[in-house]
Amino acid sequence: MTTVEIQYVGGPTSLITLGGIRLLTDPTFDAPGEYTVGTRKLVKTTGPALRPSDLPPVDAVLLSHDHHPDNLDTAGRAWVTSAPLVLSTPSAHGRLGAPVRALPTWEHTEVGDVRVTAVPALHGPKGSEPLVGEVTGFLLSGPGLPKVYVSGDNADLDLVREIADREGPVDVAILFAGAARTPLVPDATLTLTSEQAAQAATVLGARHVVPLHFEHWGHFTQNGPTLTKAFAEAGLTDRLHLLEPGSSVRLS
Repeated sequence: MTTVEIQYVGGPTSLITLGGIRLLTDPTFDAPGEYTVGTRKLVKTTGPALRPSDLPPVDAVLLSHDHHPDNLDTAGRAWVTSAPLVLSTPSAHGRLGAPVRALPTWEHTEVGDVRVTAVPALHGPKGSEPLVGEVTGFLLSGPGLPKVYVSGDNADLDLVREIADREGPVDVAILFAGAARTPLVPDATLTLTSEQAAQAATVLGARHVVPLHFEHWGHFTQNGPTLTKAFAEAGLTDRLHLLEPGSSVRLS
């Protein structure tokens, strides 16, 4: 089996190289600052470790959703206009148009030798869809390639179980964590908690876990140390790859 390389840019942004194909997750390239979202403000505390000019050309963008600036900020939004392909939700295609291609849940497309399948995600508790909007995750696969799950901003373990039942096990799980909280949904998290990330790793049978989107924004309530603790308590320390911004890991 060949390997997958994951380079952590910052926040939800990473460069995935699989089967010779380069895929960028949720582009966020702004410096620290505040963003107004309705009556709320999201605060970016740290800029990316890498700028777009530091990255090689990409073949496609995997965009979990476009309507929150912590997943597609101002610089990221400008950058995707010149991307060769952006795979995202039908809602994102409706708002952004080309080059976004809608990839509805459980549909797939081929990017080189990599099959990209859209998988379900819920950006909060059940019933919050009208508040949080449509989001998606992705499953990457191909002959002789590691199977890679990219959760996007999913907070629902039942959906992880559905994905595992249908497509599992996976070799690598890229999990958006951080237990995000905002007044929009005051009584629940909008992304996986550290404990849920460890549970997701078990459900998926993932041999490797690379967390994203657990730092660099003020609305995260958990972080790297809580991930380390949760995976240790679950007996999964050897599966966890907690990357420093700018660093990369090669997995198979």
